[in-house]
Amino acid sequence: MMRHLGGPETRTKIAERQARYERAGSRQYRIVEVESGEGVGWVGYWEREWLDRLCWEVGWAVVPAMQGRGIGSTATALLLDVAREEGSHRYVHAYPSVENTASNGICRKLGFTLLGAHDFEYPVGHWMRCNDWQYDLRAGGGASRPPRPRRQ
Repeated sequence: MMRHLGGPETRTKIAERQARYERAGSRQYRIVEVESGEGVGWVGYWEREWLDRLCWEVGWAVVPAMQGRGIGSTATALLLDVAREEGSHRYVHAYPSVENTASNGICRKLGFTLLGAHDFEYPVGHWMRCNDWQYDLRAGGGASRPPRPRRQ
């Protein structure tokens, strides 16, 4: 799952991230498969400074066995609604690796605008080329957004 983000992580690093995600107010959400109740990934957003202004950054991951089913795009669409309701920033950015076809596809599907590619150091010591996708929370996603799942 980390092949586009510098490769596998240590158990310690994973445990540290999990502890941060579980804190109240972290803006990190577990993606749960409705039928089984099993966790199949995560989606979240956080504040960052980008090109001299504050914005939200969004990220997601879906376990390999569940990829290709629209889970990531549906979860991200729901998350964009949460970020919009919070109202703190106008723009959300996603920075998938230029080689990550699936994540770039999610951005395209949800109506993000491709602003260009940049080099990022993530994790420390590992440089990668990423696309900068921007989503305007005031404009919304329009028809490109997937349908919202019905609540049971």
